[in-house]
Amino acid sequence: MSTAIVAFGGNALVTDADHDSIPQQYDTVARTVGPLIDMVEQGWKLVVSHGNGPQVGFILRRSELARDEVDPVPVDYAVADTQGAIGYMFVKALRNELARRGLTTPVVAVVTHSVVSLDDPAFGNPTKPVGSFLTEDRARALADSLGWTIAEDAGRGWRRTVASPRPTTILETAVIRRLLDDGVIVIAAGGGGIPVALESDGTVVGVEAVVDKDIASGLLAHDLGAEMLLIPTGVPRVAIGFGTPQQQWLDTISVAQAREYIACGHFDVGSMEPKVRAVTDFVAATPGAVGVIGAAEEIPAILAGTSGTRIVGGSRS
Repeated sequence: MSTAIVAFGGNALVTDADHDSIPQQYDTVARTVGPLIDMVEQGWKLVVSHGNGPQVGFILRRSELARDEVDPVPVDYAVADTQGAIGYMFVKALRNELARRGLTTPVVAVVTHSVVSLDDPAFGNPTKPVGSFLTEDRARALADSLGWTIAEDAGRGWRRTVASPRPTTILETAVIRRLLDDGVIVIAAGGGGIPVALESDGTVVGVEAVVDKDIASGLLAHDLGAEMLLIPTGVPRVAIGFGTPQQQWLDTISVAQAREYIACGHFDVGSMEPKVRAVTDFVAATPGAVGVIGAAEEIPAILAGTSGTRIVGGSRS
């Protein structure tokens, strides 16, 4: 049996970045899980990961609004909160879809920790925006009182920024492997994993940072020896020259071609570039594996090789 990691983005679970309710987010999850059960029925061992950017923003915004009543929520705890809540959504939706098909495959969400190095250069340049948009005056006041770093974000206002260090290992990898071997569908690496550092004695220490979900999913996929890393997105394929008269959809490309496109700036740094980079790094590090970026609703066609952008080792095929 082959293993696949399917990594959903947090934005894919919301249709209104400001006002989607939790029940609305669950309805979105429920609409996405059918193709995942198709994969299970085809014999895949399956890990589902998910982003959490908007959801962490919602938690931090609630925390800001309630700051005069309750203590603020640290970022690592906000990530943990979303792992539980979004993991619950996926477990419930997957179990319900399995029940509709008369299947009894177990499903479990694993609270997952991503180990980062406190020497990572990202801590010297916190660039990942989190939380709500603020006026410059308000952002600077909070930065002074709470020790935040802040930055103006795309002309929409000012936001808190935190570091986004690269993960070095996922603490629960061995447990996830055993669960997969026992036939369990696993939800893991939610939001990139809870960022933690390890002390010399093995003590786990939470870190005020966020880990990129796609990079963490690629790391987990590699360490599990997965045959496929699949990142569903809002388009059926990746394109170069996206939105221009020179737009070109990509079918199958090599690791070398993907890296050339990245170096030439063909992908939006805030959206498609990290996905392509994560898939490319996974394929380069995992002989025989394939990475695919495509639309969630086209997962059956992706598995049939008729949809999605595939990144493979070696030369173009």
